[in-house]
Amino acid sequence: MKRVFKLVEKYFFIIILIAVFIAVTIPNSFNWVMEEFMGVNIINILLGIILFGMGTTLKIEHFVNVFKRPKEILIGVSAQYLIMPLIAFAIASLFHLNEALTVGLVLVGTVPGGTASDVITFLAKGDLALSVSLTAVSTVISPILTPVITLILIGNTIAFNPVDMFISIVQIVIIPIALGLFLNYKFPDFCEELKNYLPALSSVVIAIIVAGVIGANKEAIISSSLVIIAVIILQYFTAMALGFIIGYLSGMKRKQMVTIAIELAFQNSGLSTSLAKTHFPALTLATVPGALYSVWQNFAGSILAYLFTKYYNIEE
Repeated sequence: MKRVFKLVEKYFFIIILIAVFIAVTIPNSFNWVMEEFMGVNIINILLGIILFGMGTTLKIEHFVNVFKRPKEILIGVSAQYLIMPLIAFAIASLFHLNEALTVGLVLVGTVPGGTASDVITFLAKGDLALSVSLTAVSTVISPILTPVITLILIGNTIAFNPVDMFISIVQIVIIPIALGLFLNYKFPDFCEELKNYLPALSSVVIAIIVAGVIGANKEAIISSSLVIIAVIILQYFTAMALGFIIGYLSGMKRKQMVTIAIELAFQNSGLSTSLAKTHFPALTLATVPGALYSVWQNFAGSILAYLFTKYYNIEE
């Protein structure tokens, strides 16, 4: 059984591609993802499962690293919440995206790093400890920074309540992570065993979220697919390139440069999709950038991880 879960974890991008194929060919198969259960968006419940799993892998030392490696953590988190949102807003303006897609793209830029960055960093032989710490720190401070930065970028043109968004992020992100962290603190051996299964489970859940969004917006995606795909790819590679530049200018070694680049380019796209559905319900297309970004970052990231290990001497 462990081998099956490890295979799913290793080839998670294939799982996502399969889910996308099903969503495109049989759109109604994932309709339930966009519905509610007992008054709560099912997307939020699914995301909570992923973040609970993330919490079970975290330890206090991942937050203590802020004081042990202040320079790298500060640079990584600053890039996450300054550069990535500006990239998203600039690209949305450059392509003159409509209101819904602008909201979706900006949310992709303002949410914290995703757990997939840790997997790709591991595959690329980057600095895994730094990656996990950056993901943990950026996630914990997201209830404050994500609503504030989103408000600054689009608050003048698109109305939403940043306080409600703050509450949502606490409910969707902080509470599940805190529960997972507590479980790891009380039952470390049990959580160590869970590591064999939770990454694969998270991959499947992300694939379900992506399929639900794509299935619900199939026609709109097809009609404007070239623009959306071009925007997503540009956002991803711009972030990756700037991550390398920031790491280089900061005097980091290649191992850390790769990690910063991956961390900057990989976003918690599930959270951006959830926030779009919860706080911009009238803008149905706002959920699309997050879903497509999830597909692309995992697909491209897996290829880049292979290229980094084969052609880029990370140990230098």
